[in-house]
Amino acid sequence: MTLKKYNKTNFHKNTFCEFIEVDVATIPNIDWHYKSKSGSGYCFTEEGVYRISNHWGRAANCRWRLNSRSTSKINNSQNRIGYAKWTDFYPNNETENFFYVDVNFDTKEVTFQHKYNPNYDGKAVLRNASETAKVIRQIKEILESDTWAKYLDFDDLEVLRKEIILKLIQTSTSFAEIKRSLL
Repeated sequence: MTLKKYNKTNFHKNTFCEFIEVDVATIPNIDWHYKSKSGSGYCFTEEGVYRISNHWGRAANCRWRLNSRSTSKINNSQNRIGYAKWTDFYPNNETENFFYVDVNFDTKEVTFQHKYNPNYDGKAVLRNASETAKVIRQIKEILESDTWAKYLDFDDLEVLRKEIILKLIQTSTSFAEIKRSLL
């Protein structure tokens, strides 16, 4: 299967991408080639694109995430600069099963990734955008509270959390079905 090739003429049309945050000091004299109606700036290179913006996440028909080494949360009020290679862009739409859920159990962070991400191991179920969002909400509930476990019989809540979350990620079994199986 050959992936669509992205460049400065089509990267902004129905794509998913993870930009890596760049310190403005590393690119002091950057030449912004394009400014969008929403105020985001773009600088194109042969290998990819720099984007300066105060909004990340959903951008029109795209899902663009900014990965940052900074501990300050991306609050969408201040401009941040991200860089992505053209090969980091993947197709995106609301109906195809492009996404899988990824959980960092140490930090209790839940996110979604694209099936064309080179780290995808094929274990997680692929879902469309709305199904993925639903599973993420359920996993956050499991990680952040314990009311869902009120009537379940278990020895170690953390072990149970991980077991249920892995079932949610790796199967199409609903949260309700998983809980019923544990009664």
